[in-house]
Amino acid sequence: MSRYISPSPFHTFEPLQHDPLDLIPPIQCSQGGDHSEIKSLEGVPSSIIELEEGENPPIDPAMMLFLCSVAWKEDGGIPEPLDRGVSRDRIGRFPIEGGNAIEYLLNHTIEKTDDGLHDLLAKLTLGLDEEFLGEGGFSSGKGGLELCGWLDKKDVINLRRAIQKGKWAVDPSEPIDGGVADAFRHLTIILRGAEKRRCGILMRKHN
Repeated sequence: MSRYISPSPFHTFEPLQHDPLDLIPPIQCSQGGDHSEIKSLEGVPSSIIELEEGENPPIDPAMMLFLCSVAWKEDGGIPEPLDRGVSRDRIGRFPIEGGNAIEYLLNHTIEKTDDGLHDLLAKLTLGLDEEFLGEGGFSSGKGGLELCGWLDKKDVINLRRAIQKGKWAVDPSEPIDGGVADAFRHLTIILRGAEKRRCGILMRKHN
């Protein structure tokens, strides 16, 4: 009997309307019962608007960050995807252990000049980790929510430019032939989608 191999995690790239860094102070206030600032943000969902002033919220910091940062539809529906083609699936579940294409790019590219390529890739896949962010509780939430990192609108443009300048090389130890080129191709399509909509990107992991 063959051994069952569970599928690797899937990663999505959500459009952002608010920078997570700007949300941290109002979220921390809200966790203590002061919801005035978080409620005043444009486009937050009804679950935030309905919080009772003076009462601790039933929503943990990571979930609150997710709810308040993502660009939901006007009717509260799920966000319009940044790509409707194959790229969101190809980069979403990359054929390596863990399925993380951004981590793969970090591990198997060499920067020739300081264009910020690795810094931006690290922010996208690690930015909400406590060690990277300097604040705890914003990467994992109830119900299995896992947030990786993000790019703001300016970061999106800068990363797309750094990729397309080509001032990087593939590490000779790359385990997948053409893997870096494939990951960068699909990531660039996601970045162009965000650039066209003038929004940032939130990277999310689904197990």
